[in-house]
Amino acid sequence: MTQSPPRTGPLTDLRVIELGQLIAGPFCGQIFADMGADVIKVEPPGQGDPLREWGREGFPLWWSVVARGKRCITANLREREGQDLVRRLVAEADFLLENFRPGTLEKWGLSYEALQAINPRLIMIRVSGYGQTGPYAERAGYASVGEAMGGLRYVMGEADRVPSRAGISLGDSLAGLYAALGALAALHHREKTGEGQMIDATIYESVLSVMEGLVPEYQFEGYTRERSGSILPNIAPSNIYTGSDGMVIVAANQDTVFARLCTAIGQPDLKDHPDYKSHVARGQHQKTLDDLIQAWACTRTIDDIEATMIANGVPVGKVYRAADMLADPHYAARQSLVDVPSQRWPGLKQQNVFPKLSATPSRIRWAGPDQIGSHTEEVLTEILNLTPEQVAKLRASGIV
Repeated sequence: MTQSPPRTGPLTDLRVIELGQLIAGPFCGQIFADMGADVIKVEPPGQGDPLREWGREGFPLWWSVVARGKRCITANLREREGQDLVRRLVAEADFLLENFRPGTLEKWGLSYEALQAINPRLIMIRVSGYGQTGPYAERAGYASVGEAMGGLRYVMGEADRVPSRAGISLGDSLAGLYAALGALAALHHREKTGEGQMIDATIYESVLSVMEGLVPEYQFEGYTRERSGSILPNIAPSNIYTGSDGMVIVAANQDTVFARLCTAIGQPDLKDHPDYKSHVARGQHQKTLDDLIQAWACTRTIDDIEATMIANGVPVGKVYRAADMLADPHYAARQSLVDVPSQRWPGLKQQNVFPKLSATPSRIRWAGPDQIGSHTEEVLTEILNLTPEQVAKLRASGIV
């Protein structure tokens, strides 16, 4: 039986029962665990969450991030005895988190209405592709599809080819983040009224929420945003420039900052050139201006470009990869990456708990438990008061 290190952070008095798998729901659970909540993840016996196997061959490291800090138990939710365990856990919980296809929990007798009857204060967090209502509700929904429906995919990438993707499961993470935000808002309501409620978080609407003025621009101007690669049209200069040994981003589209950029590249009079003296003019001559800055940058190292821009007060940043993050002094000073206890991956570094809270700081207790059901006996004996013999009987019958 795995013993749990003490929890720290602002949510140590809260308990989350996490059902579901992969990313969108479990990322919401990761946020709660990072902030100190007791997150109990329920996995099917014998197989666990498929995310346990995700990653490059021999290095399934994704699980260690999304499942970090959680207690992991097993329960067969397709059997009555497994469903009963969830009902009993819900009675002692603040939140139930799930990201199954809508209708799945209802089929198992674990609907919101049924669970609220057990615990009226329960806040049920439901994450799905399309939501619990509407004509698409029962469709399978993955992040890629939600990103497309929410409008993100169409505007990502270069104009002369099919839309690109972010390189991460952005729609899943946004949905998990909004689910956590909604759950904490519901918690505030519960503190005032004693009432629980249901959070209906979707991937496509989470993406839609960050699409800025995309819909109003079309509605009132007939303007459809298109793919524009590494730039925003008419926002200049703000682009990636290639030095002799890498890439940097320089953002100097504001008038006063552009004047400082002109000094930095040795052309102080450029700020008064009619093609560049205003925001509108720079946008109209964006390509020419980018070419001019690139010609200056191409013979310089990215360290030299960065130092020059910093000295002149121009926003600049190297385009980081993991190696750059591990070597960066600002990352180190702010502990943006920290060592996380892990039996399988000694010396494992992960992104730290974020955001940082001054009065109630949190810490990551462990990487996702490698063994399926690592905390089953601990949770069932501690919370449900089962005896070790009862747990063993459930295990022998395939319920846990």
